[in-house]
Amino acid sequence: MEEQKKAVSEQKKSCTNCGAELTYKPGTTAITCAYCGHHETILQDQDGFKELALKPYLDEMGAQSHSEEIVMLHCKNCGANQHIEEHYKSLHCVYCTMPLIVEDAYKEDWILPGAVLPFQFDQKKSHQLFSKWVKGLWFAPNNLKKAALDPQNTKGLYLPYWTFDAQLYANYTGQRGTYYYVSVPYTTTVNGKTVTRMRQQRRTRWTPVSGSVQGFVDDTLIKASHQRKNLIPKKISNWNLEALQPFNTGFLAGFVTEKYTIPLKDGHLASTKEAELIAKSWARRDIGGDTQRVQSIDMRLSDETFKHILLPVYVSAYRFHDKKYNFFINGQTGTISGSRPYSFWKIFFLVLCIVAVVLIIVWLSNK
Repeated sequence: MEEQKKAVSEQKKSCTNCGAELTYKPGTTAITCAYCGHHETILQDQDGFKELALKPYLDEMGAQSHSEEIVMLHCKNCGANQHIEEHYKSLHCVYCTMPLIVEDAYKEDWILPGAVLPFQFDQKKSHQLFSKWVKGLWFAPNNLKKAALDPQNTKGLYLPYWTFDAQLYANYTGQRGTYYYVSVPYTTTVNGKTVTRMRQQRRTRWTPVSGSVQGFVDDTLIKASHQRKNLIPKKISNWNLEALQPFNTGFLAGFVTEKYTIPLKDGHLASTKEAELIAKSWARRDIGGDTQRVQSIDMRLSDETFKHILLPVYVSAYRFHDKKYNFFINGQTGTISGSRPYSFWKIFFLVLCIVAVVLIIVWLSNK
């Protein structure tokens, strides 16, 4: 526990030159001082990722291992749970921009992340990407650019996910389908007369099969927060997990971290369902033929391990005409997605112009 407490204090580390806070510089392995330029290298764990044995945690025996206590702030407006360091200047929810009350902070234990996918570009770059995207939106209200392009509304957030590894073994029964073609007659009309002709029709010959498949299921990714009101779009969830780094609190400095709200056991259930889909896919490949049917599958998982990982995303939230909109930028790839308002009048005048053009064309045609 002493090492874990030390890691927490290192996350709040001050600059040795001027006393200002050190924050992570995206795309590097360093924490830097924005005032004097001093930087320190984030030391990498030579042991690599910390894969934890799953069963002890599911049996509630591993709660004190690889865990620590963190300070949490709960947004009463949208329900998001956020871990924000004391030095974080803007105490507003990253999702809905509502103020977070520091006096309501509370402490919770969490399973230490085993890996983190560091941000690859800074807030300034994310704001440039976001501005370009907003300017390219069709039928957006004119005031949208002013409302949405405030850099203070764009914040870096580490999202929690579970990853699961396991050895998979499954027995299956099913059918292998082989295509064959037969000639069948059909009638058609030619020059006003009914004639009979032949055409090829595809059919399938089914053969019963059974067998087994096995292999290693690596890094099944399961989201670890509910996000009932702030669902992260699938479009930006194109993570390259090969770039994961062993967890170090230095990567979190200057960013907000969301705590997982989906328990490990629920994440494991979701990963088991994903493993069943993988097993069926392997079974179809093993059956072969032109098409396949998997009628039953008996799957077993062994040597199961898991990691709690953090993935980067920039979030921009703002209100426009009393309605909240969220925009998301993948902090690794720069992919953008989000909701946006439409201008009624721009669409109305466009439709009006189209109708006017059609009427003019009809009028000219009639003349």
